[in-house]
Amino acid sequence: MRSERWIPMLLATGLFSSCAGDKAEQGGLENSPFGPTGIPPELRAGRDEGGAAVAPGGNVQAAALANYNPDELVWTDPDDPDAEIPELQGLMAVAPQRGPWRESENEALRESKQSGKPVLIWFTDSNRSAACKSLSAGLLTTSDFDVWASENTVRLIVDQSVKGKDIDDDARKKIYVRNLKKKYNARGYPTLMVLAPSGEVIGRYKGYRKGKEDFIFGQVKQGVMLAKERQKAWKESLKRKGYRDWSDGKGRTIFAKLAAYKDGDMILVEPDGQRARTKEKNVSAGDRVWIQQQKELRGIQ
Repeated sequence: MRSERWIPMLLATGLFSSCAGDKAEQGGLENSPFGPTGIPPELRAGRDEGGAAVAPGGNVQAAALANYNPDELVWTDPDDPDAEIPELQGLMAVAPQRGPWRESENEALRESKQSGKPVLIWFTDSNRSAACKSLSAGLLTTSDFDVWASENTVRLIVDQSVKGKDIDDDARKKIYVRNLKKKYNARGYPTLMVLAPSGEVIGRYKGYRKGKEDFIFGQVKQGVMLAKERQKAWKESLKRKGYRDWSDGKGRTIFAKLAAYKDGDMILVEPDGQRARTKEKNVSAGDRVWIQQQKELRGIQ
């Protein structure tokens, strides 16, 4: 289908920024009795306390979102500009996983966006680091932690010790770990990191000393709570620009904006620029009512 056939439904009023760059939202945290990290003083850790929390924001993903305008899409094929847009149903599908920890960053981020749960990243060197082994046994593999983490987070493990099936696969895994360490500024093992579903880094907790399991657990819980609050504020700011939750018949959701509509064919765009195509009949009854209301407002039959 050609781009000129589409009827734009919603227009953005300008560039939007991630919550990392929203001064009003930042101001709320700065004025918090807990300080800019949102973490109580008694839970903030220094170098010798087994962890170090950081102020939210400033990561690559949040910075990229601040410069993205969802209405300035790049059409690569002038004859069929929408040819490469994936189907929404495929995009919403969550890949199966082995065990409680995901090993793919893309899958973890996708699941986080769909579920609204923050991502908990565990940077570890499971074979060579005694501190990593102790943290694993003392906290991250315990039943209490598993119950809490399953309900509140999407878990991602980045293990320096994991080997590939062959030489090439091993090299790819090493590059993957190195790139993620650089991307998230993870220095040393173990390091735990909390990301909001928007991709914003909320907390970074480095190091571990035996006997500090409850302290680390408290830090992570506080980071996850703050991530949920930040995500809520981030979504509210984007709702004013036309973004909303869409769902399908299976109860899966996606936070996106209706970028174009024609005869029941739709294109949705997520805040990070990911586009997806679907048909009006494939979205929920509530979404179809919303579409009809928008059509009536614009005099579209």
